Amino acid sequence: MMAAPAMASSSLRAARRNPCWTGTPEVYFGKNIDNSRVVRVADPKRTREMAMFLATICCLFLLVMTYAWQHFSAIEYGYRIEALQAQKSGLVEINRALRLEDASLRDPGRIDQLARHMGLQSPTAGQVIMLDTAQPDPIAPQMASVANPVSVVSAR
Repeated sequence: MMAAPAMASSSLRAARRNPCWTGTPEVYFGKNIDNSRVVRVADPKRTREMAMFLATICCLFLLVMTYAWQHFSAIEYGYRIEALQAQKSGLVEINRALRLEDASLRDPGRIDQLARHMGLQSPTAGQVIMLDTAQPDPIAPQMASVANPVSVVSAR
């Protein structure tokens, strides 16, 4: 009993899966339509909507470009700062080496040794004149002074 309804439903499924082509074939022929006389009616509401849409898109584009410009500028400035810091550290190292070289060249023992090697003699008493060795601070303010006062007379 059960086999008969199952067999009928399976034959229905097979019929649905493989339909027989029973009809006339559909054939489409192209038809040339002349639309040269068709005139589009201007729609002011649609034109206004499109103008607003275009303005909105332009504003959004400008905002995105401004954000991108700022972002890439910040990245570029970061690279510049890094390069300048590297340059500064190199210059600080060069400055340290130059100060060390300056200190070694100003060493009085070295200068005395070179002078004796060149045949120079130590100065005798009275040949040495001590100058003011105190260097004024270049940052500190200084009072202006005139050694010889000058008088100004107007010519009339």
